[in-house]
Amino acid sequence: MTKPRDPCTARMVQLMSQLAPQEGYNLTPLDDVRFLRANRPLTRTPVLYEPGIVILCQGQKRGYLGDAVYVYDAQHYLVVSVPVPFTMETDASETEPMLAVYLRLDFALAGELIQQVDAVRGVSTAQPMGMYASPMDAALRQSTLRFLQVMTDSSDARILGPAMLRELYYRILTGEQGGTLRAAIVQQGQFGKVTRAIHKIHSCYHEHLDVEALAQEARMSVPSFHLHFRKVTDSSPMQYLKSARLHQARLLMLRNDLTAAKSAFLVGYESASQFSRDFKRLFGRTPLAEVAWMKKAYALPAPTSPSPFVSSH
Repeated sequence: MTKPRDPCTARMVQLMSQLAPQEGYNLTPLDDVRFLRANRPLTRTPVLYEPGIVILCQGQKRGYLGDAVYVYDAQHYLVVSVPVPFTMETDASETEPMLAVYLRLDFALAGELIQQVDAVRGVSTAQPMGMYASPMDAALRQSTLRFLQVMTDSSDARILGPAMLRELYYRILTGEQGGTLRAAIVQQGQFGKVTRAIHKIHSCYHEHLDVEALAQEARMSVPSFHLHFRKVTDSSPMQYLKSARLHQARLLMLRNDLTAAKSAFLVGYESASQFSRDFKRLFGRTPLAEVAWMKKAYALPAPTSPSPFVSSH
């Protein structure tokens, strides 16, 4: 028997059904906001998200990173502060589709708010994390409802939407695990050093990169870099680099209709056959079969439309 929803959640589901009429990613007047809908379950699939926040109004997603399981549903939201490869699955159906708000992380907005929050509450001493799931408290739930109400009107969305988005960020930055995100964004300690190397990987994935170069970017010794990189990403630097390249290649094929060989070259592979082997090992399908599956499973819109996956540029 389905547990009755509270009035706030029921209204959010009603509004999201209107805001996300199509399966897949529904664009909005705000560049960093998308509304997601899934009418069917998705089994575990490798993903690599841009830094962002996912707030579910209905349905459930589970992320798997090493031994950790991150559940995000109508009671929990997901925060990704650095791109972290993980596997994800979705619970959804035609009668109860997964409905979610996706916010691509605006570091400028978050940084401005963090300065103000720290001035009142003090600098966060929490441990920064690349990804975490946190409970939806009453204040964030009410802020999300108001945000959705504003977003149902295009004029309201353009004029009032940014202010409501600011309120959402404030609720998340001051919520139960807000200190974790504040610490991650200001890149404290070893986490910040590893983050520099991760940014290097995603901006220069097509170049020749090795552990020594990445450790130098992080301003760490190679042994220390290995240790702290694994703490943040649950993978070694070279495993992460390979995963990032394969995810980027998948996006190039999906968005730009490129061949596997061309995509492999653009992401830094010298051997097309090695690329195909690595690709199938990660995604369980050949490049051609994976792109066809992605288009069907995610009901993706036009290839150039943005998605919460790490961008290919």
